[in-house]
Parts: sequence; structure tokens; C-alpha cells
Amino acid sequence: MENFFGSISMVAKMATDDYVGFTFFVGCMAMMAASAFFFLSMNSFDRKWRTSILVSGLITFIAAVHYWYMRDYWSGFAESPTFFRYVDWILTVPLMCVEFFLILKVAGAKTSLMWRLIVLSVVMLVTGYIGEAVDRDNAWLWGLISGIAYFVIVYDIWLGKAKKLAVEAGGAVLTAHKTLCWFVLVGWAIYPIGYMAGTPGWYEGIFGGLDLNVVYNIGDAINKIGFGLVIYSLAVSQSNKTLEA
Repeated sequence: MENFFGSISMVAKMATDDYVGFTFFVGCMAMMAASAFFFLSMNSFDRKWRTSILVSGLITFIAAVHYWYMRDYWSGFAESPTFFRYVDWILTVPLMCVEFFLILKVAGAKTSLMWRLIVLSVVMLVTGYIGEAVDRDNAWLWGLISGIAYFVIVYDIWLGKAKKLAVEAGGAVLTAHKTLCWFVLVGWAIYPIGYMAGTPGWYEGIFGGLDLNVVYNIGDAINKIGFGLVIYSLAVSQSNKTLEA
């Protein structure tokens, strides 16, 4: 208890107009609450959906822990915590790709699909980090590689094998898949925009000078919690169908 209250006393005072710090705090609390919700609801579903709900809880829990540290980093240095963001993403984004595999297992999805999406997401994030934090002189090249990996993921889930499996499954699975696809296409689009806003390249005239910390924070919370809620809604729908049968 002494350590807990001691850590509270060390928290830096937040300015009333510090909207970035505010969104760090709100994002952290929202994802903590989402984690508790997902974990506590697991036993309400059929066994085959519990893993999906567990992964949803892990995604928001990992993000909540990182946001706790990122909030303190921002309050101490007033800088975007690039390192912590990428550590968060390298853990949570592959898990979000795993969610596609888990919901498509009912249509016969193979682990090769899961590993393909995971590898593409890791390539996307590692090259993004190199361009943003390690080799900024060639940020445009690393950003190009990262962007290609992102668009291959988009293709796979919208038009490729994942889409075909979702169509075969039909019903609530197809609906959930479509919703997750929109999260990837629209929600994840803030990340390449943020990359271009924070790195040198031909795109500086378009995005240079933008401070996307608030957008990142809000987008992270919406994407991660939203992903989980889509999976939760699917699990509820399928469990109710089982009970009715």
C-alpha cells in the first residue's frame, strides 16, 4: 500500500488543456474496463468461443498496461512515446489478426492463414518502427515496405482466402468478419497517416507537422475495444442460437 500511495504522489500534475495526457488516461481506463468485461464474461459462452473472448481481453489488457506507462512518459517528457507504442502494437496487432482465424475456424480455416496474417502484421510493425525510430533517413522506404504488408492484409481479409471462408460460414460469422474488415481498412488507416506525419519523406507537405497523439489514443481504444465487442457480439449470437436449438 505504501508503494501504491507513493506512486500516486509522484504523478506529475496534468494541465487542464493537456488533451493528449487526458486521452492517455481515458484510453488506459477504458481498456482496463474492457479487459475486466471480457475476462469476466468468458464463462457465459460455449467453450469454442472462450478463446476468442480471452484473446479480446488480452488485447485490451496489454494495451491498458502500455497506456499506463505511456501516460507517465507523456507527463514526464511531453513527447510521444514511440517505443512504448510499438511494443504495444507488436503484441496486440498480431493478436487482432488471430481473431480472424478464430472466428473462421467454423468454416475450416487453417493455421497457415493465421500465421500468414501474423507474419504480415509483424513485418508491417517492425519496418514501421525502423523507419520511425532507427533509420529515419530512409523512412520512406521502410514506410513503403510497411504499407505493402498492410495492404496485403487488407487484400487477404477483403478479397482473399479469409473472405472466401467468411462467405462459406455465412450468417453472424460473415457479418462479424465484415465489421472487423472495416476496422482494419478504416481504423488502422490512422497508423500509416501518423507514420507519415512523424517521419521525413516526399509526403511531408501533406502530413508534416500534424500531431496525431490524440488521434492515435482515441483510435487505439476504438480499434481494440471495438474488435473485442464485435467478437463478443458474435459469441452471444452463436451461443443463443445453440440454446434455441
